[in-house]
Amino acid sequence: MKLISIGFGSYVSLARIVAAVDPDSNPIKRTVSQAREDGKLIDATYGRKTETVLIMDNGHVILCPVSPEALARQAGAAGEGGGDEG
Repeated sequence: MKLISIGFGSYVSLARIVAAVDPDSNPIKRTVSQAREDGKLIDATYGRKTETVLIMDNGHVILCPVSPEALARQAGAAGEGGGDEG
């Protein structure tokens, strides 16, 4: 299983990520709000600004403080075998 860091010692499975999106659009704000109501929101920001919203294949929504570009670089490295193994 390939894991990528989403900041502050937190990791997610690369294979389970459906999308990494900007948190500022209204549709994503509604998605985050709905996930909070459904108990499927994971806040991994540790009080920092949310830079990316991760949509997972099981319906969970993860708020993370790492930029989408940084996550994409990690995903590329993990795809080449340079990612963290779990």
